[in-house]
Amino acid sequence: MFLRSPLLASALALATAGTPAAYAQERVQVVVSPTELELEVGGSIQLTAEIHGAEGEDLRAEVQWFAPGDGVTVSDDGLVTAVRPGESRVAAMFRGQPSWVTVRVPQLRAARIEAGVAGPVYVGATAPLQVAAYTELGDRVENAEFRHATSEPATATVDAIGRVLGHQPGRTTLTISAGDAEAQVEVTVEPNPAEDYELVASGDLSSLSTGDVAALQVIGRDGQGGDIGFQPLWSVTPGGAAVHPVDGRGLFVAEQPGTYSVTAIVGPAITRTVAVRVEPRRHTARLEIVGSGITTTHRAGDTWVFEGVDGRDYAYIGTFYHDWMKVWDVTDPTQPVLTDSVQLDARRINDVKIHPNNRLGIVTREGASSRRNGIVFLDLSTPAHPTILSEYTDTVTGGVHNVWILGDEDLVYACHNGTSELVILDIADPANPREINRWVHDEPVRSLHDVIVQDGYAYASFWNQGIYILDAGAGTHGGTARDPKLVSRWVSGQGNTHVAWRHGKYLFVAAEIYPSDWDPNAFGPIEARGYVEVLDMTDMDDPVKVAHYTVPEAGAHNLWSDDRDRLYVGYYQAGLRVLDISGELRGDLYRQGREIGAIKTSSPEAAVPNWSMTWGAQLFKGRIYTSDLHSGLWIAHLVQEELVP
Repeated sequence: MFLRSPLLASALALATAGTPAAYAQERVQVVVSPTELELEVGGSIQLTAEIHGAEGEDLRAEVQWFAPGDGVTVSDDGLVTAVRPGESRVAAMFRGQPSWVTVRVPQLRAARIEAGVAGPVYVGATAPLQVAAYTELGDRVENAEFRHATSEPATATVDAIGRVLGHQPGRTTLTISAGDAEAQVEVTVEPNPAEDYELVASGDLSSLSTGDVAALQVIGRDGQGGDIGFQPLWSVTPGGAAVHPVDGRGLFVAEQPGTYSVTAIVGPAITRTVAVRVEPRRHTARLEIVGSGITTTHRAGDTWVFEGVDGRDYAYIGTFYHDWMKVWDVTDPTQPVLTDSVQLDARRINDVKIHPNNRLGIVTREGASSRRNGIVFLDLSTPAHPTILSEYTDTVTGGVHNVWILGDEDLVYACHNGTSELVILDIADPANPREINRWVHDEPVRSLHDVIVQDGYAYASFWNQGIYILDAGAGTHGGTARDPKLVSRWVSGQGNTHVAWRHGKYLFVAAEIYPSDWDPNAFGPIEARGYVEVLDMTDMDDPVKVAHYTVPEAGAHNLWSDDRDRLYVGYYQAGLRVLDISGELRGDLYRQGREIGAIKTSSPEAAVPNWSMTWGAQLFKGRIYTSDLHSGLWIAHLVQEELVP
């Protein structure tokens, strides 16, 4: 978890860990100029750092430069180069304290356009243009303003929203432009064979709930009874619902209960309308807190829960800017008992994972005073009091933010802070782990934050470079767990891709956004932001965003799901949230009322009183376990209730 980059988090921790106590008492600070600037992509500027408060000493050699995210890069001496459009920040670090510079990089113009027409164009009917504009870097231009022209207006025309209307049989060339980019599409207008039209639906349109998806389609029939497909324009009234066009179908979904009128417009004189009745979405469970282990002196990190070899249940929790891992006995989830604290040379123990054999634990380490970070292996022979079995630092000394254990393969996938590479370790002999491979994409800037492996696919979260999907044993693209191969990539238009979780045909991708003025060394409320985007993975080579889940004025973090189609989200200051993800997913899941329950994981006795920063969730023996950055361990469960008519 961090502002924009695990790399900067590690750097901050290193700087702080190595700072003598006397430095903290000095009134010496670094001042950078300029503090705000604008650069074109590819442009550079030299930043200068002055040390204020020093008595005749030149301390500039102690300044370290960092650029979180991938919008800009910065050299060791402060030369900033713009890489991608957007707003980025550069930090000059001096004795554990950052001084920030804001860098704005304007959006590039469209350099190329990809265009086509969805389906045939018939006389008297319309079909949509499919158009996208891209910059010279390959980034999609959001909200591009397209212009349309046709070589034969008597044959077909294009309206302002990009729909092609056929007027008479024949051929015409459509020209689509945006900025200096241009593309042409050849269109053939065919005679319309339909003599009748029918609007058909999947399911009963009188018994939907908010969030339910109903598929609508217009079928044309010719004189012999054959079916003809159309690509109509859909509209719905009143507000509170939407129809998403997909492959000729209209996928209706409502956020508010009520009666809606849905119209399919095939052409200027061809329309069909249907009524849809929607009831409020109802849930049969509520979320309750079972127990907690409140921390008062430090902040908590990741949690993993398991049954130990002694038959008792344990929750191991890392710490944030502290040097121990906490061991809780949660056999009685209503009364967690702290049994041990394992101290490590670290300023941050972000991630905790347990091997499926429950005999081996792994914790990630960042900010070691020796500057040799990596991961630590724990012997769980006595799970209430784990001991250090070994360490691995050789090729991941820059720190590891997150790991994933592939138990059947005795492998660990580790996210290396220093190089942002996915390092693959063989842990068949955990006393002597060894690197066997590594994977990384070839983009010029990268920031690997997290990885999960589910059903033979690895999902690597590369922050603003998006999700990289790897064949890690599924065998569909020639990959194995030891030698993964790229399947596809998906990039969020909003960036900050933090973690992913696969459930059924969907991939849930969480983005994390910390406030730009957040001070990692200060305890206090944090106004995080974030969201969860939902990708349809039916075609692994072409992920498609279909829905999103955003709690207003809060920040998303880690995810989990169960076999009852529920998604569990640590939503920082909005607490632990449970979401109904059953059936087809489309649109705004929060506004559709798909939330089953929510609780705040806050306490007046916490390190930061009465302010939730819920980290994530893990299901274990019917309970939901989570840690809170400010308050430690929390245990909850869903209580089933009767559905009252």
